[in-house]
Amino acid sequence: DEPTGNLDDENSDRIIDILKQLAHEQGFCVIIVTHDMEIAEASDHVWRIKDGTIENVK
Repeated sequence: DEPTGNLDDENSDRIIDILKQLAHEQGFCVIIVTHDMEIAEASDHVWRIKDGTIENVK
């Protein structure tokens, strides 16, 4: 949940890069809950919960 919520932009980018690298190298899924659309857009897939419905955005 919000793994970069209290970080500055530079460190936030580092954490996201590390998570993406680990996921691709190790072949596992990383699920991040965030309100930051920049973080969401860096993901391979994005789902959004709106009005109690899950929508596939990307």
